[in-house]
Amino acid sequence: MHKFLIIDDHPLFREAIQLVIQSVYPKAEMHEAASVDAAIEVISGQRRGYDLALLDLSMPGTKGFDGLLMIRSRFPRLPILMISGLDDQGVVREALSYGISGFASKSAKKAELAQAVQKVIGGSVYLPDGYESGATSSGRPENLELIARLSSLTSQQMRVLQMLRQGKFNKEIAHELDVGETTVKAHISGILRKLNVLSRTQAVIETSKINFNQILDEDAGHQH
Repeated sequence: MHKFLIIDDHPLFREAIQLVIQSVYPKAEMHEAASVDAAIEVISGQRRGYDLALLDLSMPGTKGFDGLLMIRSRFPRLPILMISGLDDQGVVREALSYGISGFASKSAKKAELAQAVQKVIGGSVYLPDGYESGATSSGRPENLELIARLSSLTSQQMRVLQMLRQGKFNKEIAHELDVGETTVKAHISGILRKLNVLSRTQAVIETSKINFNQILDEDAGHQH
């Protein structure tokens, strides 16, 4: 029996995805999570892992690909099918560079989404119609090394980096994570070392190059 996790903050869309999955896997076991933090908690509490997680790119409390990175860094073997209203070729290419198993548009018809689920469960990578693998808006070779470094961050380091990019100070980060400022400083040192940058400012600038913040800021509200 296949086991799925649907990660989306919209209850109606989670319900729609459940119906899509049931149409091809009637006996599937399905769980839901309305946030990335909730998803991590759900996955951590499972004795047997999920066959597939279906993740929305634009989740509350995350920016760019932070949510995807947080899940991938904790559960690198979990197959992820991203379903998003943001289906710009550059966004698709960037998501693929993080090792997802497929990308489908939220505007896709039910039959197309069902096909995407079946293809990924079968071990293939699903791409939306019209996607050109040669698209260059984001998958530039110079970013690939940085992407590899980002994937080496621990989930806590990823969380600290996310807060750094939100402009938070060490004291604020310590309060949110319920740790001491010394621990936060240690995490930041680890982040700088792994990203091969000299300062927190440089870390923010470098990582902003590959996270499509502008696209997401402008479009998340009406394409979510």
